[in-house]
Amino acid sequence: MRDALVTALGAVVALVTAGSASAGTTLVSDHPITLSAPSSSGAALVSAPAGYVDPLIGTGRGGSTVGEINDFPGPATPFGMMQFSPDTAGSYAGYQYHGDQIRGFSMDHASVGCRAFGDVPILPVTGSVGDAPWKATEHFTHTGEQAEPGYYAVNLDDSGVRAELTAATRTGLASFTFPSGAGAAQLLVKAGGSLSVVKTADVQVVGDREVTGSVTTGNFCSKGNQYTVHYAITFNQPFTAHGTWDGTTVTAGGDSATAAGAGAYLTFGDGGSRTVRAKVAMSYVSVAGAEANMAAEVPGWDLDALHRQTRDQWNQALGKVRVAGRDTDELKTFYTALYHSLMHPNTFNDADGRYIGFDGRIRTLPEGHAQYTNFSDWDTYRSLAPLQAMLFPRQASDMAQSLVNDAEQSGWWPRWPLANSATGQMSGDNSVPLIASLYAYGARDFDLKTALTYLVKGATTVDPDPHAYHERPGIGEYVEHGYMPESDAARGDHGHVGASETLEWAIDDFAISRLAAAAGQDDVARTFAQRGQNWQNILDPATGYLEPRGEDGRFPDQAGFQPPAAGKFGQDGYDEGNAAQYNWLVPQDMAGLIASMGGTAAAADRLDTFFTQLNAGPNAPFMWAGNEIDFGAPWVYNQVGQPWKTQKTVRDIATSLFSPTPDGEPGNDDLGAQSSWYVWAALGMYPATPGTADLALHSPLFERVVIDLPGSGDLDIRAPGASDGTPYVHRLTLDGHTWARTYLPPSVVAHGGRLDFTLSATPDTRWAASPSAASPSYRTGEHDFLATATPNQSVVTAGGAAADVVVHAQRLAGHGTTLPVAAVPPAGITVTPAGGALTLDPATGSGTARLSVSAAAGTPAGSYQVPLTVGGPAGASPVRLTVTVQVADYDDARAGPFAGFPAEIPTVSGSPV
Repeated sequence: MRDALVTALGAVVALVTAGSASAGTTLVSDHPITLSAPSSSGAALVSAPAGYVDPLIGTGRGGSTVGEINDFPGPATPFGMMQFSPDTAGSYAGYQYHGDQIRGFSMDHASVGCRAFGDVPILPVTGSVGDAPWKATEHFTHTGEQAEPGYYAVNLDDSGVRAELTAATRTGLASFTFPSGAGAAQLLVKAGGSLSVVKTADVQVVGDREVTGSVTTGNFCSKGNQYTVHYAITFNQPFTAHGTWDGTTVTAGGDSATAAGAGAYLTFGDGGSRTVRAKVAMSYVSVAGAEANMAAEVPGWDLDALHRQTRDQWNQALGKVRVAGRDTDELKTFYTALYHSLMHPNTFNDADGRYIGFDGRIRTLPEGHAQYTNFSDWDTYRSLAPLQAMLFPRQASDMAQSLVNDAEQSGWWPRWPLANSATGQMSGDNSVPLIASLYAYGARDFDLKTALTYLVKGATTVDPDPHAYHERPGIGEYVEHGYMPESDAARGDHGHVGASETLEWAIDDFAISRLAAAAGQDDVARTFAQRGQNWQNILDPATGYLEPRGEDGRFPDQAGFQPPAAGKFGQDGYDEGNAAQYNWLVPQDMAGLIASMGGTAAAADRLDTFFTQLNAGPNAPFMWAGNEIDFGAPWVYNQVGQPWKTQKTVRDIATSLFSPTPDGEPGNDDLGAQSSWYVWAALGMYPATPGTADLALHSPLFERVVIDLPGSGDLDIRAPGASDGTPYVHRLTLDGHTWARTYLPPSVVAHGGRLDFTLSATPDTRWAASPSAASPSYRTGEHDFLATATPNQSVVTAGGAAADVVVHAQRLAGHGTTLPVAAVPPAGITVTPAGGALTLDPATGSGTARLSVSAAAGTPAGSYQVPLTVGGPAGASPVRLTVTVQVADYDDARAGPFAGFPAEIPTVSGSPV
């Protein structure tokens, strides 16, 4: 009933873009927004949320590190295939608010960090098309520019044309009003004008009212993928002349062209004010498919009617979350973020259910289902997937089944799939936790058994063809070592990524264990739960950092955070980040991670330092809110018993780095990832652990939030007096009972409930101030302790001075405080003491033991391996280390960098057994 009411209201309530809020009727721009009756707290729930969406938010720049946010302002339906929007000159992803020239209005877009889509831009111009129409642009300003859900309009200054766009799921409808006395009205169809590299394009003029064709493009982030999209464009009036081009030559009267730079121009007479309307449809199946989509979705030419229809769809979708707030800017920021969270992934099938599979075959879906593509999984598994599944489990189930379909057709689970191929972009295997989170948050209508077959396959094997798609490159090394070594197989776009690969794969494996447990596959669940603890195999007890390791087990000579060299995008060993940022990426076992850092006090101190900057970029050891690595880091304060700092940090990020402006996001939106983080921040909860329904708590931004959970009750969140200045929780009840924990039980996701917050402008350092009040950590499979030795290599001279070796240990799951240390040196090498004990601090679990290594007189020069065993309490597995001692000739030792003393250069390898 409520959805019907929202839809009905959406049909009659005008969209709005700016202004101030008040109870009852709120004026934003020129249009009134009718709100629901005020609640007892005084604020009214929004009933027509599309009125608070401004699609120009996020179309500018997000900061100096990653400049482009890359949201687009044009019309689209939720998860639509057609995303009809302007592209500005020089923007790699489509539209840049700070640009001043439009190169065309193209069919598809994505808020990504590499060139993608922007296929078949069309551009109205006046007068002669010139000798290079494929280069034509039109200047524009934001005067007269209008963007709202389902509608975009702009004035093109060079020609004087007013362009208006609206869209259905697969079809766009444009209206171009040409000024009188401006010469010939021309429409340029830039078939080969995609944003990425075009392999080939074709255009065919059909009669005097239609143009059709296709374009083959791709190579996303230089990954070699390609796709073909077909199009059909029809007009409400005949064109009087036409021609084509091939990217070098214009052919007047030409009916067709095939070339990477192909295109066509259409002339609609001379003189007089006239309005030309164009329907633009797309299909990944065929031109006939595009024409059928057009006939099914937009049979007429009524721009206003289609605008209302699409706006109503948005009111219904956005109405899944109704909020009550008093600040119009916050309402605009929130609903625009939710709007951007529902743009991707994208419908991939035609209206008749047909789509092209990963194997190139045309397939037909069961009636009532959709095929989706464009999963930016490295970005979206953390916060976007849980949000979409919780609000739209039916669509999310189809998203999950789409991934299963892709795997069945290609033989491998797809990583960062775009159109009908896997790009393999970024590190990790992150569509694995994506589908696990879809399942955890309510998307259950997909083939879980088949999904697990391919998930396990990709986590244990790799295609032997070096030119084939590799789901997990180097997986054999990972399984052998328990971590991904810094080998050539661990290379990303910006360098080696062994540490981040290990952390991501540990999350991925934990996610497999959760799905396997849900499917009753207990052996698989146990195996992958253990692999989910592989993060500990790159924990360096000498530094407390998660670090890359070589194939020989060595940690870097320069350990911990190291400032990257000029021009680098992140620290070597980490994908788009550094050691300080990746050190919080163990969401499946945060308690174990904190123990490995020396306990809650040490971790809290590191957090305090880490959050002194909030958007530092990949090369500084602080929070970088503009990328996804540390989306969950603010909630680590909950885990150390300082939830008031989580509340403050989340609020600071949400209010200082997000705003209702074109530059109002801290970085690339990455298909809605950034936007979904803000949605959770405003709701007062966050998905803590991929593959689970564990929701960590902070505090809501709004006085009331009502989340419609399909098939169950609402989640009703009440926080009287909530505002940007009252982030601190003093009391919380769940369904009327005191709830002194910083997470919600999974039953809330499944069945809803009522939360009542008491908030304040001052922190309450007692509420839920215990690590035991935090969301669960999944600690099964932790080692009892970890150990390593430094330096990695010791250089001594025969009969000369000894070198020091320090054994470092860190307790994890174990309980002992004393660890025996034993050395078995080869002949000629002496370790003192050869046996001893290492004492762990009762509070931090950390400890060291110092050994001396020397070589007897007459010991031949060379490299000697010294086995060390760091034992544990009864029942604990020991850690076996190998120390390398380099015995140098006396003259060699005095030369070069070792002149005058026995040098110390690292070489220790070791891993738990």
